[in-house]
Amino acid sequence: MSETWHKFVTVQDDLKVFYRESGPADRPIVLLLHGFPSSSFQYRNFIPLLAKNYYVLAPDMPGFGLTVYPDSYQFTFAALAETMEAFLAKLSIDHCAVYIFDYGAPVAFRMALNGRVHWDAIITQNGNAYDEGFGEAHWAPVFQYWKTGSPEDREAVREKVLTLEATKNQHVAGVPAEEIELIAPESYVYDFALMQRPGNSDIQLDLFYDYRTNKDLYPSFQQYLRDSAVPVLAAWGKGDPSFVPAGAEAYRRDSPTAEIHLLDTGHFALETKLCEITALVLLFLSKKLS
Repeated sequence: MSETWHKFVTVQDDLKVFYRESGPADRPIVLLLHGFPSSSFQYRNFIPLLAKNYYVLAPDMPGFGLTVYPDSYQFTFAALAETMEAFLAKLSIDHCAVYIFDYGAPVAFRMALNGRVHWDAIITQNGNAYDEGFGEAHWAPVFQYWKTGSPEDREAVREKVLTLEATKNQHVAGVPAEEIELIAPESYVYDFALMQRPGNSDIQLDLFYDYRTNKDLYPSFQQYLRDSAVPVLAAWGKGDPSFVPAGAEAYRRDSPTAEIHLLDTGHFALETKLCEITALVLLFLSKKLS
């Protein structure tokens, strides 16, 4: 089994990206992009399994994990995409396969539209690009915040989403009862602890509000899928209240050859379906990457 290295790289002044690295550097590259409220930590068990065959990189986006950012950093999805582009450029990478999850999806699609990075293949694990993929009940307080932008609705999101109970629920909702104990408690405790850093909850609220700009770009994301014909694998936790199975099925509209697998688990599917997803990903990449 390959060791996982834990590194920092300075990509801009006062912006140091933390990332996990594993596997032979001469093998095809797989980039793992995390989501909310997590970091590259969510891939801790996945990385060594992929690294047998691939060079694996899992960075922490600014506002998450251990990446260090300046006070002047603007927390938008456009900025996150630019930072991930700068990260890859610093490592002299201009193409690779990408595993997208939650926030990682719009970041990766924005990168594709920017044209500085070419995706050789996309694995989407509850990484949404379609209106029908939203779990309406889960997103209701955020949708209301988008409508008004009011301080009151901002605080409502803080109270409903940025709590330990809500963070735990992100990990356990939709998981069969008999598999709950497969989820390591430190996963959601660590995520919540990092959100308790001074100013971090406001960073998360800024990103929640800015997520509306991703929805506006969905038609462009879908056009990219049609134009690029990039190979797509969807390995989707069907019990996820955040991004529902219709979001996985929708990929077939714009990527007719997409492989769609709905798994009996929730949002953080790797916590309970690690072996199953690893097998799907390794088979898919063996066919799509030379």
